[in-house]
Amino acid sequence: MRALLLLVACSLIGCAAHDGHGHAHRHDGATVHQHAWLRDAEAAARRFEDPARDAWQEPERVLDQLGLRPDARVLDIGAATGYFPVRIAPRVPEGVVYAADIEPALVNYLTLRARREGLANLVALACYPDDPCAPEPVDVVFTCDTYHHIDARVDYFTRLRGSLRSGGRLVVVDFRPGDLPVGPKDLHKLAAEVVVAELDRAGWRLVTREELTYQYVLVFEPR
Repeated sequence: MRALLLLVACSLIGCAAHDGHGHAHRHDGATVHQHAWLRDAEAAARRFEDPARDAWQEPERVLDQLGLRPDARVLDIGAATGYFPVRIAPRVPEGVVYAADIEPALVNYLTLRARREGLANLVALACYPDDPCAPEPVDVVFTCDTYHHIDARVDYFTRLRGSLRSGGRLVVVDFRPGDLPVGPKDLHKLAAEVVVAELDRAGWRLVTREELTYQYVLVFEPR
């Protein structure tokens, strides 16, 4: 099995804190230039973390439905800049959130964000596109707006079953097809019934389905 690459951003810029103006301030007071990758990641964060998203994403409602135990282990696939992981981490103070993404710049950004926000139980991981990337068995695998990006999904999610602890669940949040004011172009969207059919072939059983303003929330367990 290929080893996971854990990218620690502190080693790149000296554990710097950022002022939001294109500069980073080291703990010794020195100012250093911000790396280009971080500027790009912060541009992504302005999109992903836009406060207007909360109204239609309803993150607290989504997470309330999960009923996470304080010691739960959660894997977020496609974590990006951490919209959901930073909200999950306080709910599992005795557990851990593994925030996985295939973009190293976003992984580095989230590592810094977790440090800045004091979320010691949030671990950002850089993963391969075809690897579910769980460093240990987890209680919940969570993916938001990512399912439609994954190739060979039946194979991918078949392997993912081996990443769950007993009683574990898979949660898929994604956009419904249609002319929506947010989300990807319609040709990239998948109907919930397509997701359910694919995951049935991968050995998963649908447990619950909820509807958000523009998205569905599907909860599965292994068959």
